[in-house]
Amino acid sequence: MFLTSIQLQNYRNYSEIDLQTPNKVNIFLGQNAQGKTNLLEAIFVLALTKSHRTSKDKELIGWQESSARITGEVDKKYGAIKLDLLFSAQGKKAKINGLEQRKLSDFIGSVNVVMFAPEDLEIVKGTPGVRRRFLDMEIGQVQPGYLYTLQQYGKVLQQRNNFLKASYPGGANQTMLEVWNQQLSEHGVKIMKKRKHFIHKLQTFAERIHAGITNGTEQLTIDYRPSFDTDAQQDESVLFDQFMIKLTQVKDQEIRRGVTLVGPHRDDLAFFINGKEAQVYGSQGQQRTTALSLKLAEIELINEEIGEYPILLLDDVLSELDQNRQTQLIETFQSKVQTFITTTGLESVNVSRLQDAGIYHVHDGRVTR
Repeated sequence: MFLTSIQLQNYRNYSEIDLQTPNKVNIFLGQNAQGKTNLLEAIFVLALTKSHRTSKDKELIGWQESSARITGEVDKKYGAIKLDLLFSAQGKKAKINGLEQRKLSDFIGSVNVVMFAPEDLEIVKGTPGVRRRFLDMEIGQVQPGYLYTLQQYGKVLQQRNNFLKASYPGGANQTMLEVWNQQLSEHGVKIMKKRKHFIHKLQTFAERIHAGITNGTEQLTIDYRPSFDTDAQQDESVLFDQFMIKLTQVKDQEIRRGVTLVGPHRDDLAFFINGKEAQVYGSQGQQRTTALSLKLAEIELINEEIGEYPILLLDDVLSELDQNRQTQLIETFQSKVQTFITTTGLESVNVSRLQDAGIYHVHDGRVTR
């Protein structure tokens, strides 16, 4: 897929821009705090309706403005589409070719992106919450129905936690708790199955890519760690029964603490290099290579799932990579995907390897070629 143009109105530090992007590689060049990352973020938001930098949509709206708009035109395998996303105090409105979408999940997936930014190192060495967010964002792009299940699970989880907080040991309404347990397990099992399937596919691509970057000296494996001991590949009904049994086992503890202790909201995943956990024993370079392998694997996985390569967004990362990893990254996207790159200078970027590159200068919320 190919983003041919993007327009912003009152988006962060951009009052209004209309940017044509006909090149395969697009480089946004400028000093820090001029708006380069905001441009990449806008493309990311157009794909997922939410930012990778903040959970507060109001932060996307320009200072003292009441709304912000992102529009873009995307060439896809089956034709061109126009996307329109409006943010205001009343919420978000999403349109495809002028038709408002009743659910945001119907809009997500119209354009697919993979973002690689310096903070992605946290996927390897950060908290489980960072890794769950990574899983949810990526699965949601290729399977929008997953986001709906995740939303339903979140609602049940919140109501169940409120119920637990209001209960006391020996005094919980067993019938009511049983209802919450069933609903939590029904949605939770679907999430676990999707995550297991996604990680299995990601592993296939990431292992090969990681071996290529390290000249075959390192083997990367990814391990899904559900919140309770089970095999998520099992039949859904078996997994449901195991989930229910585990909730029963931790009931007293949950009532004492007033919080749900079992479920996908406590899942994690771990990365191993040659059998050693990268988060604990990996060097900074190995952790960085693991994060890069994951992102490159995402590109291949999305292509396999939807039949088209996504758009790649590289936010100030080329200068952070050594020559070998930068070369590997450039060779991966050069012939396959449209790429948008931000950088403060071209000195550290191997520009000679970039073909069909358009360079844009970004300064104080304005963009010129």
